[in-house]
Amino acid sequence: MNKLNNTGTKEIKNNIYRIIFESDTKSGKAFDIVLLIMILLSMALVMLESINPIKEQAGKLLYLSEWIITILFTIEYGLRIYSSPKPSTYIFSFMGIIDLLAIIPTYLAFGIPGLQSLIIIRSFRLLRVFRILKLYHIMRAGHMLLLAVRNSALKIFIFMLFIMILVILLGGIMYVIEGGENGFTNIPVSIYWAVITLTTVGYGDIVPVTALGKFVSAFIMLLGYSIIAIPTGIVSVEMSRTFNADLPQSIKCSNCGENNHLNNSVYCHKCGEKIS
Repeated sequence: MNKLNNTGTKEIKNNIYRIIFESDTKSGKAFDIVLLIMILLSMALVMLESINPIKEQAGKLLYLSEWIITILFTIEYGLRIYSSPKPSTYIFSFMGIIDLLAIIPTYLAFGIPGLQSLIIIRSFRLLRVFRILKLYHIMRAGHMLLLAVRNSALKIFIFMLFIMILVILLGGIMYVIEGGENGFTNIPVSIYWAVITLTTVGYGDIVPVTALGKFVSAFIMLLGYSIIAIPTGIVSVEMSRTFNADLPQSIKCSNCGENNHLNNSVYCHKCGEKIS
């Protein structure tokens, strides 16, 4: 009897797993589509709640709707843990953490008013659309970008360290040139001005008045245009290297003579013969 019960329980878990985690079946695809609709609906409710006239007229309805969606998401999260072969793997995965963060704000809003607006984090769950539409090439491109950024991390860190030293130096120079009477009241404020000028943002809340100060300001602006392109160039080079690593290599098939095969190819894509 216990064996039959265990078999039945295992079958139920497998069915739930196929529906929730897989999109190859009709039921799995339908579940994911309903889930995405609920996520979009939840985001719309949060946006409507932030509009005071709508909140005053339909606040109770919005509040009730949000709680219904949160309870459904909680049940879904529980089912994902229950049906997962290794629950801890799902819980600590990227999407597992996002799923948890999507339901926590509503519960925390009981004790900390205003946290409910963080429900907008549910937008990250829309990443599941990749699985439904089979957009593997987009996911692969995203992986290549992340890999390029990771490989560029040290160079970007060194570049940012250089920029930090540069803005401290420029801020100190402008503090000496302009002084407190022109808005450069202290070195931290002068560094703040150097940052917004170097990045070509230019809020205009602090403006140099002296001729020398304007000259230094113009130099920093021109310097900013050239500096902004450097991180982009670093990442672009790494992306090019990553992309080129995946290009077909000149591995020749001994059977048909075809040259263009991926570097990890085992069989010829033209004749199907094993590549020696």
